[in-house]
Amino acid sequence: MLQSNSALKGRIDQLWNKFWSGGISNPLTAIEQITYLLFMKRLDDLDLKQKADAEFTGEPCISKFDGKFTIPGTEQQVDKQTLRWSHFKNMDPEVMHKMFTKQEGVFDFLRNVGNRSASFSKFMKGATFMIPTPRLLAQVVEMLSNVDMSDRDTKGDVYEYLLSKLSSAGQNGQFRTPRHIIRMMVDMVEPTVEDTICDPSCGSAGFLTVAGEYIREHYSNELYKEDVKHHFQDKMFMGMEFDPTMIRIGAMNMILHGIENPQLYDVDALSEANTSFTEKATLVLANPPFKGSLDRESVDGKILSVVDSKKTELLFLALILKGLKLGGRAAVIIPDGVLFGSSNAHLKIRKELIDHQKLQAIISMPSGVFKPYAGVSTAILLFTKGGDTDQVWFYDMQADGYTLDDKRNKIDISDLADIVTQFKNRNNSEVNDRQAKYFFVPKTEIEANDCDLSISKYKVEVYEEVVYEKPILIIEQLERLEDDIQNGLASLKKLIE
Repeated sequence: MLQSNSALKGRIDQLWNKFWSGGISNPLTAIEQITYLLFMKRLDDLDLKQKADAEFTGEPCISKFDGKFTIPGTEQQVDKQTLRWSHFKNMDPEVMHKMFTKQEGVFDFLRNVGNRSASFSKFMKGATFMIPTPRLLAQVVEMLSNVDMSDRDTKGDVYEYLLSKLSSAGQNGQFRTPRHIIRMMVDMVEPTVEDTICDPSCGSAGFLTVAGEYIREHYSNELYKEDVKHHFQDKMFMGMEFDPTMIRIGAMNMILHGIENPQLYDVDALSEANTSFTEKATLVLANPPFKGSLDRESVDGKILSVVDSKKTELLFLALILKGLKLGGRAAVIIPDGVLFGSSNAHLKIRKELIDHQKLQAIISMPSGVFKPYAGVSTAILLFTKGGDTDQVWFYDMQADGYTLDDKRNKIDISDLADIVTQFKNRNNSEVNDRQAKYFFVPKTEIEANDCDLSISKYKVEVYEEVVYEKPILIIEQLERLEDDIQNGLASLKKLIE
């Protein structure tokens, strides 16, 4: 794993500083540029592997780099072999940089040809090559050349470490969900090879990649079956993202984690353009944006029929209900305001979850989980589409394994493993202690409280009685201290006289 490879981690850190000093200070831009290079390397690696396999089996092989590349808008042609990673990686930096920036160069090939069957390539419209100097390009190419891209774990870890740099990009609106929180949510819902898994606000595709790793860990033998493998590669993973940069990054993240053809859509998930997302998924994992308000006229009418609001956190819950198949599950991060907000829209979405769906659990998270992005308090909703809620399981998470300040340093205290264990065993416990971290609340009690789902409404806090000494005793102690100070000063005066 990359965490144990300090040398590689150090090289990436050095590279990051080079981007910064080279004038690329936005982490998102730097990751996008590295993504383009990773894709070119991957195209070459796959092509060479296919060629070697074909030579071994005697079958014909059509290379992506055979023949000529016609420059768009011209009749000029260039030999595709010169555009291979293995060809240009050892070039002089000046020559290599020209290979990328000239019209008939590597980047034009990637943007206009590439691999049209791959998810990443179809999102290259509007992509721009922005690495400013030959030296910086050569340094990036050298670093990536030393990464074993045939190892899924290594290349996935490399990209995850790059994405971790987005922690300093909160001002750009690109907030990553902490990977340990994603893993906890995935462990709770336990994806299977039959699932169709969706994240309607997928960003860098963190939920989808972690779900994919979970499937690999728990269904390794099943994935050898042709039909299961086909479903895993082409149908299992679905995501929506309207930011063109993020969808390119998300697609590359999926590919580097071994998912060749995820169903990613460059669309505003809440808009009329996404009306087809109806009863498509059996599992939704999401951390929708908490951006405030949207123009009501731009929102899909089917969503507004569930909850008439401009608030994105409420609209995304309605979208998820629309997109789930009957019996489908969801684990969704929401701001605490959804749990107790008093507007008609807030009340309606909570009643929808309680009365017409099976609301299973609410995990209350401390406000520092999303620092340094924001200090907002959040919770995780877990529910199943259809059925009826009889009781809701609450857990009061107090630690996630990191400090809750802006530094988010790793610590030894964490509730995450306990949350997963207790959630899976929640129906086997005979004890229901409102003073504990976790407990059940019956639906009738929730309804009696205007469907308030905040844990503070139901948890019984235990206050430790603090006994103070009588004031006269405290004054006597202060007088004794004062006497000691005066005696000490008198002794010092005698010493210096």
